[in-house]
Amino acid sequence: MKRTHLPLNGLRVLDAAARHLSFTRAADELAVTPAAVGQQIRALEDLLGVILFRRTSKGLELTDEAAAGLDAIREGFLRFEEGVQAIQAGQSSHVYTIACPRDFFAAWLSARLAAFRHDSPHLRFSLIGSDADVDFAEANLDLAVRWSDGPGDLQGIALGPQGTLVVARPDVAATAPWIAWPGDPAGDGDMHGDGAREVHISVGDAGTAISAAAAGLGRARVPRLLGEAAVASGRVRALGDPEPGRRGYWLVAPLPQWRQKKVRALVTALQADLAVSG
Repeated sequence: MKRTHLPLNGLRVLDAAARHLSFTRAADELAVTPAAVGQQIRALEDLLGVILFRRTSKGLELTDEAAAGLDAIREGFLRFEEGVQAIQAGQSSHVYTIACPRDFFAAWLSARLAAFRHDSPHLRFSLIGSDADVDFAEANLDLAVRWSDGPGDLQGIALGPQGTLVVARPDVAATAPWIAWPGDPAGDGDMHGDGAREVHISVGDAGTAISAAAAGLGRARVPRLLGEAAVASGRVRALGDPEPGRRGYWLVAPLPQWRQKKVRALVTALQADLAVSG
């Protein structure tokens, strides 16, 4: 019989019925009706072409054919359990693999991971610096942080406020040229007469844009969370109030990873931090 055709559910019922020598007690163990147990046994007998149980005056008895295969069947189920435990072992792993924009890690996440690890020094983190949609399976990720307008088709939580903040060094004019970066959501909001946005420098990410602004190279529109942290540090000042927007930093993962015990522990810790800081 091909492995893909193994009647695993019927074999599981056979194991329970053989241990109890009772369809009723087997049904209680399996949380089904005695009739369902009887149907499974009859279907298994039809498939295998043998009789598995006989009813006698003393009750239910195993046939020799059924008894001959039970040890191997039970060993097989034990191996199945070992395999499932091996698959689930990653849930109790002490290593977190996280894809995260480097600037966000430096400005926000690193301190939270340090606090999370404080009471569990055995924890290890493997960080993949990325602003793109890294494939979870290919990179063997537990979690990812993305600058986006939501979790998409993944599970996720927002890390801090959405929207943006324009920042510049305190002595830089509010009309200074822009510092551009790939995630800048400004669009066509700041144009000059020739139809071009006045940009004197382009950088790779929001964190570098803030550093450029702090150096006096212009003004930068950056994620509100990073901008407010930079303002609080005194590196830059805010040019106006935060600007509303749909994009923000999201902690995301596919549902199987999201349900893992270790992932839920970190998500819960970050949510608690957000509640306190909010």
